[in-house]
Amino acid sequence: GGNSGPYVAQSINSSGVTGLVASLAAGNFANGNGNLTLNISGTPTNSGTATFALAIGGQSCSVSLTVIVNPTANIFNSNLTYGTITDQDGNTYKTITIGTQTWMAENLRTTKYSDGTNIPLVTDQTLWADNFNNSTITPMMCWYNNDQATYTANKYGALYNWQAVSPSTNGNKNVCPTGWHVPTDGEWTTLTDYLGGESVAGGKMKSTGTQYWASPNKGATNESGFSGLPSGYRLTNGSFHPLAVTGHWWSSTKSDAIRVWYRVLEYSYIDAYRGETNNYGFSVRCLKD
Repeated sequence: GGNSGPYVAQSINSSGVTGLVASLAAGNFANGNGNLTLNISGTPTNSGTATFALAIGGQSCSVSLTVIVNPTANIFNSNLTYGTITDQDGNTYKTITIGTQTWMAENLRTTKYSDGTNIPLVTDQTLWADNFNNSTITPMMCWYNNDQATYTANKYGALYNWQAVSPSTNGNKNVCPTGWHVPTDGEWTTLTDYLGGESVAGGKMKSTGTQYWASPNKGATNESGFSGLPSGYRLTNGSFHPLAVTGHWWSSTKSDAIRVWYRVLEYSYIDAYRGETNNYGFSVRCLKD
């Protein structure tokens, strides 16, 4: 219901999702129906709904839009130089040299061994649990919540049981690309020692911010470039542990007859924990030979 009168310029800060400004240039109302153009600028603090309160011509309303923050925006360290490696499925990963070692800077997401044979994909919770309840556990992989598209796109990667990872139980196969391998417990220790020890290495290995990690993502600097993500894991009963809290990665070293060493990063600690377990569905990071 414009009356051809003028209106002044405005800058309106967003609410809900903050960090955005809607700018309205000065102009004149149409006589009757017309359009107003708001130019949105700034850096949103998170994904969600940004709302702008508009008051003009004696009337008021609000304008809302959905904001999706680029999910890869803060995974990697932009101050470091990354390489690349391609796996047997054709997936390409960033790689990073840390001290004397070169690591994948992303979680493995292959569905094949390096010889091209398929890794058994188990989606059914009962089948996953039954496998663990039997005396002989076979190689298995899955995607978190059985949602390959989402968790591949968001760099979480796949989850593998240790039988899928270990050549001693998978038919002497390599789950990593040729020239790469699942790190031993000692090679994990080489990494954490280089970063100052287990008590502080975790913060240097975690991706920053809270787009992926739960708040406060304590001490996260990702200064190593390892770019660890909280990709969850699959329990022995076939259910999934929540995302955003922890990331677990296999080693290739058994701690005793039935258990295996692994490493874990958590949202509320700066440590890089060393643990041992009989089996779960964990993430995999490959190390260059």
